[in-house]
Amino acid sequence: MENIVRISIKLMLTLTLLMGSVANAAQSKIGILVFDGVLTSDVTAPIEVFGAATKKSWFSSYEVVVISTTKNKEVVSEEGLRIVADKTIYDPIDLDVLIVPSAYEMKPLLTNKDLINYIGNRSQSASWVASNCSGAFLLGEAGVLNGKKATTWAGGESDLLKNYPEIDVQFDQNVVIDKNVITSNGGPISYQAAFALLARLSSEKFAAEISQLIQFDRLKSAF
Repeated sequence: MENIVRISIKLMLTLTLLMGSVANAAQSKIGILVFDGVLTSDVTAPIEVFGAATKKSWFSSYEVVVISTTKNKEVVSEEGLRIVADKTIYDPIDLDVLIVPSAYEMKPLLTNKDLINYIGNRSQSASWVASNCSGAFLLGEAGVLNGKKATTWAGGESDLLKNYPEIDVQFDQNVVIDKNVITSNGGPISYQAAFALLARLSSEKFAAEISQLIQFDRLKSAF
């Protein structure tokens, strides 16, 4: 009888481990690209919003993954923040959401064929694609925004339209949503864009819950 009990306990432990592995494998991943010179708030805003949401039961199936655009996982932001990515664009990973940030100097990124191909390929399989600030130019280069309404950094709309005439560029709008693509001005607006995306991945109610949790909603009375 004792041996049967021991076997049953072992089987239960094995099943628990297997179920845990399946659950982890089934997690939906929110991938945020990073690179040297990336604007800090374009990255930290969605990390804070979605990171806080993943602690809630209603969003616990999601995981935030930071992805370097080179084989070097360590990058330094424009403002000097040192970031160590979880993955690189050369690692196999399925993404439910892809978020593309920006930099002051975009040319090296726009001419990086591996990066542009990565964005193009992931955008075809991801449920949502988002960009902050001049990250819209990377989406434009990858063809993600063709035929869609989109925006970029405030003041950069004309350049986006000039370089990618197939985009229906929207002027003087903080956040633009067209089908499964969200673009924003970036900077502090990256928070607004992250909450807009969170609302669509969960609900307006849950997005408001996180806004209150990180006290973002208090900004409404600050101006």
